Amino acid sequence: MSNLSIFFVFCFFATLSYAIELDFCVGDPSLPRGPQGYACKDPTKVTIDDFVYTGFRGEKTPNNVFGNNVTLAFSDVFPAFNGLGISMARLDFAVGGVIPVHSHRTSEVLILVKGSIIAGFIDTNNTAYYKRLEVGDVMVFPQAMLHFQINVGKTPATAYVSLNGANPALQLTPTALFAGNLPADIAQKITLVSRSEVMRMKRIFGTA
Repeated sequence: MSNLSIFFVFCFFATLSYAIELDFCVGDPSLPRGPQGYACKDPTKVTIDDFVYTGFRGEKTPNNVFGNNVTLAFSDVFPAFNGLGISMARLDFAVGGVIPVHSHRTSEVLILVKGSIIAGFIDTNNTAYYKRLEVGDVMVFPQAMLHFQINVGKTPATAYVSLNGANPALQLTPTALFAGNLPADIAQKITLVSRSEVMRMKRIFGTA
């Protein structure tokens, strides 16, 4: 066996032994986050409450220009997810509300529990895959694909999503282009929209 092969086998078993050394690793958000997540909370201080997240309870009122309310359960707010490679979110839509085009570092699975939405993603060949979903339907969004959801029903809608990463990140395309510090002239050139439209979008996000 070559030295390189021995090295990779060693790394594999070293990683495996670390993974099975602990039953869990509830994160400690008071400490800096590293590439693999947070450092583990002292096991003697872990309680059942560390494994229960109550942030999805109750009614959620859509509260932004997109007509949605997104409640995230990532490892920074639900530290029990730390090291498990999973996270969740609750999506609430007003009538006509949308989750605009966005992406994550991870794949996503969605289940609709109220209302009716159109959900879809766009692959790297610019082919759009979308469908109207009804209560109980489940849809998968492959890793890093641009995707979106639109409430097309006559009532508010709610969905839950799970992602295969404890900190999958969320990048909304409209806010990335118009809500940050990207100059209007650059935004105009890379989107091919008029400067007046760019400025209108920036005014919506308060960055004009």
